[in-house]
Amino acid sequence: MTAATDGERPPQTRHVQEELSGMPVRLYPATPTRLLTWLDCPRRYRFAYLDRPMPPKGPPWAHNSVGAAVHSALADWWTLPFAQRTPRAGVAAVRRRWLTDGFRDETQSAAARERAVTWVGEYLGRVDPGAEPVGVERTVSTPTRTLVLSGRVDRIDARGDVLAIVDYKTGRHEPDEADARSSLALAVYAVAARRTLRRPCSRVELHHLPSGTVAAADHSPESLERKVAEAESIGADAARADAGYARGETGDTAFPPLTSRACSWCDWRRHCPEGQAAAPEIEPWAGLNPR
Repeated sequence: MTAATDGERPPQTRHVQEELSGMPVRLYPATPTRLLTWLDCPRRYRFAYLDRPMPPKGPPWAHNSVGAAVHSALADWWTLPFAQRTPRAGVAAVRRRWLTDGFRDETQSAAARERAVTWVGEYLGRVDPGAEPVGVERTVSTPTRTLVLSGRVDRIDARGDVLAIVDYKTGRHEPDEADARSSLALAVYAVAARRTLRRPCSRVELHHLPSGTVAAADHSPESLERKVAEAESIGADAARADAGYARGETGDTAFPPLTSRACSWCDWRRHCPEGQAAAPEIEPWAGLNPR
């Protein structure tokens, strides 16, 4: 049996060998989105992160326009002086930040905008404008044994001596505690915020604006360690795929499509015959929340 090259060794093996040799450990940089894209569909991962130029995406999604406008408006709201942080100011920010991409027509866009205005106005009516966040749209990162994990957090709150991760949601699904607890992204943000800001962070929250629901979970050190191990496991597979791609392994064996009903929502559906066969084509506004 011939010896494996360095690029073919599993990350865990490379880690040990590099430690023994005194060489620095090469950590794989990853965001939760990158890791979950690999897990969901290797072909979509290749399109999004490896193929250059990137294959053209399909048309923009209206629900993404809604989410982007709401997130931007809420970030803007926290930059205002305390006396100006009113629900009315948040409503104005939604109107100012509104995007029209993906909607069927102007009428549909206007109706969605008014729903978003209502969500934000009602949500900010329940928010203490004096509870200054520790971070808004804050990038946090942390090294692990094999990765450098990073991501941008919608909001980081101080809850006494500990930090809480806040993630805004505007989709049709109303999250619950299980969604918050099982989220790899939220757990990664908590671990990364703890290291970046040097403060304990164990609480994660999903703030669903359409319903007014706050789905929260409190992690233990052990549950966060399990989530980091999950990220490392996915990252090891993605790193091997990246290395293979660099060697010319770009086909379906290395990057197979994983088809499901979610293929209807894939940005690269037009480039994937298997995805087209697995799920029907839908309109760009199909994901709009009717609330």
